[in-house]
Amino acid sequence: MTPKLTRRRFIKGVIASGAAATTTAAWYSATGQERPSGFVERLVRINVNGQVRNVDVEPQETLASTLRYKLGLTGTKLGCNRGECGACTVLVNDVPTYACSVLTHSFKNDRIETVEGLESANGDLHPVQQAFVEELAPQCGYCTPGLIMSAVGLLRENANPTRDEARHALAGNICRCGSYDSYLDGVMRAVELIAVSYTHLPLPTSDLV
Repeated sequence: MTPKLTRRRFIKGVIASGAAATTTAAWYSATGQERPSGFVERLVRINVNGQVRNVDVEPQETLASTLRYKLGLTGTKLGCNRGECGACTVLVNDVPTYACSVLTHSFKNDRIETVEGLESANGDLHPVQQAFVEELAPQCGYCTPGLIMSAVGLLRENANPTRDEARHALAGNICRCGSYDSYLDGVMRAVELIAVSYTHLPLPTSDLV
């Protein structure tokens, strides 16, 4: 006879399954036994916004789901959920990547950056964020985080792009409000802000007097 499912039994089952997920890999390692074909470790370590995080991840879990639902980084939006709209764009090793179309398990040794990671330690906005505000680029704002990450990725690779190069870099991000020109204005304004910030850096002092 199957025991009646009570709230206590349910909670104990959830706890047990979580413990199993975190200890299975350790068991194979300790015993020296070969992992079964197709085995995927549930507990993975990923570097997000400069912090190494241990996360219990399903084998088919996308990076977007992990960021939003496991780590609470909801700036990564889910739009189409099939790699077409760009709302979920994050940077992986400085390269814009659709987080909805890649599995979290694929990024154990990579640097992942979301829009939350752009803010400076003193709370200042990133130049791209500031430029988008100044140019009144966002309308509804849903696509904005993805566009910001694409623009940041572009400017890290090319600090002085032409407008056409910026247009090409943002081509993978859909704005349903049609604010494309304003976002392009924002990218060009960000180029100016970044240039100004460099001119205000203190000059290096020589040890030779």
